This record gives sequence, structure tokens and C-alpha cells, in this order.
Amino acid sequence: MSITPLIMPKWGLEMREGTVAGWLVDEGARIAVGTPVIDVETDKISNVVEAPDPGLLRRKIAKDGEVLPVKALLGVLAEADVSDADIDAYVAAYEVPAAGDDDGDAGPAYSYEEVDGIRVRYARRGPDRGVPVLFLHGYGGDLGNWLFNLDAIAEAAPVIALDLPGHGESTPKLPGTSLASLAGFVAALLDRLDVGRVHVVGHSMGGAIGAQLALDHPQRVASLTLVCSAGLGDEINGGYTSGFASAASRRELKPVVEQLFADPALVSRQLLDDLLKYKRLDGVGELLGTLGGALFANGHQAETPVAKVKGVPMLVVWGAEDRIIPAAHAKNAPAGAQVEVLAGAGHMVMLEKASEFNALVKRFVAGAS
Repeated sequence: MSITPLIMPKWGLEMREGTVAGWLVDEGARIAVGTPVIDVETDKISNVVEAPDPGLLRRKIAKDGEVLPVKALLGVLAEADVSDADIDAYVAAYEVPAAGDDDGDAGPAYSYEEVDGIRVRYARRGPDRGVPVLFLHGYGGDLGNWLFNLDAIAEAAPVIALDLPGHGESTPKLPGTSLASLAGFVAALLDRLDVGRVHVVGHSMGGAIGAQLALDHPQRVASLTLVCSAGLGDEINGGYTSGFASAASRRELKPVVEQLFADPALVSRQLLDDLLKYKRLDGVGELLGTLGGALFANGHQAETPVAKVKGVPMLVVWGAEDRIIPAAHAKNAPAGAQVEVLAGAGHMVMLEKASEFNALVKRFVAGAS
């Protein structure tokens, strides 16, 4: 008897449950690996659960609107020769594993390290061996921006994600406002973590920091994945950067944050509330204004380091509908870089097209290792 369960995924380090938004296939449908099967909403954003294996969808267990814990049974895949009685028995016997029952949930979700008087929140996932994949978020973001990516990449390689200085739960203090100072801070953190070499995945401002890291510490960067990255051209949406820094209410913040996505409906109330909670921390508003003014004043990027990077394998991924940094900047990638522009996605392409993005990064990192 071969039965494959469809289970509630764990997206991000804090997810405990999800809401079933709707099934995308009917019982009896034959589905392939990676077929979107069911929409699930988290308190941050929605995404689709994909088929882990090919087969027939024999049984829908989860109901629309139902709130279920991570690893709960959503449905059952099985071939026609598996009897209904066998499926009934499987469903009846299924128990939701307790958190921590597998290695992926072992240990604390986050750790903290102090570097030059700045306390940094970071997360480590995946195997103990291999060159880690280092995730660097963008302006105003945090490691939660990699909600749908960390665990997927950690299936193949160790991963590290951090809240950059002044962001997320790291101390609201900057080591400086230049890309060199931020890249130097990242290098110092890697020293504290005893990590020598990394595959860098950088989003927006984080991509420019990764490129600067490759210039200033070339021995540390095994490859560079730039995601809707700063550092490839002059233009940037100054209305977004200044608006994000100054917004003080949900009403002010919502139209600003909606610019990040091709589908503005993805901006949830919880996402806005979390951002406002961060922005109301002492010193954060001034810090964001200072950093944005130094790097992105008047809709122009002060530094464009990517063209100077030589000899480092590079993948450039962009959302075709990016309203923050033009997707046309992807054409400025150095010769030899792999360039992928994904339709139907905006600046947060790693969230809006998570499966395609994760597959691209996995293949690229494997080839660059």
C-alpha cells in the first residue's frame, strides 16, 4: 500500500498553524510533483501547498476555512488500487507529530550574537556540513522576509539568516550608512559564528550589501544570488523608501507596503501590525530615515557595486512587476550571470513565486558549490 499524505507545511520559523483558503484540485484528479493543490493562509501571507509526489488525490481531509496546526493531514494521495478502506484506516491512524519530533524543528528558532555593540538576531537551519547559504534582507525588512525559502533551501544546504543592524529584533543601531560598513558588519558576524565562506542570497538592499561583501572579502563569497537587487542601476522608488520611513499608522503604511507586491491583496493586517510594532521601537524611525537618505536619497542609488564584482558565480532573479527597483536593471548584470525574470511577481518575488525561486536557488547553489 502506497499512500502519500499532504500535510500543513511549516513556512517560517514561527508558524504554528494555517488556515485552509481553498482547494485547487478535485478529488480523483491526477497531479504531478509540484502541482499547486491547496491555498493556505498564515498570519503573514498566503501561499500554496504543492504535491510532494505524483499520484491521484483520493481524499480531501481539510475543509475550507479550517484552522489546522503545522503537520496536520490535509489530504491523501494514492493510486486507484489502494482501497477506500485502507485510506480510511490511514486517516484514522494519522496523528499530528509534536513540534520538535524531527531534526528540522530541533533547537531554538533564533539565536543572538553581539558584534561591535550591536545585538543581532539570526537563525540557522539545515545540515551541519557544507557551505552555508546566507540570506540578507532588504531595507526595512527582517529575516521573516524569507518565510517560504529558509526551510526549502535548508533541505539541501545549511542556511543562515539574520536581522541586519537596525532591523527586526537586532539593536536599532547602525555600524555606518555605507554598503562597506554594512558588509563589514556581516563579515564580522560570520567571524563570530566561525563561518568562513558562504553563498550569499541578498534581496534589494541586501543584494547590494552582498555584492560589497564580495568586493571587500572575496574569499568569503562562494556565489552571489541577487534578488530584485539594489546596486545594478541608478533608479529606486524614492516614494517607497521615504514613505516606509515616515509612515506612522496602518492607514499610511498600507499603500506603501502594497507597492512591494504584484498582488496587493497579499498585504495582511497582521503584516502591517508587525511592521508598525517594529517602526515604533525607539530610534527606528530616525535610523530608517538616515539609512534611506544615505543610500537612496531622492530616488537615486548612491552606490552600484554589482558591476565591479568579478569571478563570482552570480544568479539575478527579478519580479517582472517590481515597483521598487525596475526589473530592467537585471539587464545590467555582469557578463556570465544567470538572469531570471519571473512573471506575476513584484519586489517580493521570493514570497510571491516561492517554489520557482527556491528551485532556482537550489540548482544555482548546487552548481556553484
